[in-house]
Amino acid sequence: MNSKQTQLEQLIAPVVESLGFELWGMEYSMHRNTALLRIYIDRADGVLVEDCARVSRQVSSVMDVEDPISGEYTLEVSSPGMDRPLYTLDHYGQFVGANVKLRLRIAFEGRRKFSGLLKGVEGDEIVLEIDQEEYLLPFELIEKANVVPTF
Repeated sequence: MNSKQTQLEQLIAPVVESLGFELWGMEYSMHRNTALLRIYIDRADGVLVEDCARVSRQVSSVMDVEDPISGEYTLEVSSPGMDRPLYTLDHYGQFVGANVKLRLRIAFEGRRKFSGLLKGVEGDEIVLEIDQEEYLLPFELIEKANVVPTF
């Protein structure tokens, strides 16, 4: 996580939590002259559209006062959904037994993309089973990971 994203998370997490939600994760990126701040909120009994709107209003108010992003930005607030992104080792631990798809920052054993059954977390490595073979993937190498929904 870069320093801007860390700064934003420290600003936003208390707002989200004060409204009764967990800050599941967030993504901050720059596109030309506009920034995108995407916030994922979660709660045990689910997240409604009205909840996202309420969190968005509160976060917008704090952002207006603190002004941590120079220039224009777009704020999106949503639930993580069924194909939820995984950001922390704890997230991986919560989804042991699920199928996940992930992309690494650099190649590991000649590849960057992996898709398989999440078998567990060992220290700071993710255990992924692909075609009856287990891979230990270092958490710090994971660029992006999502749960693959099953129907």
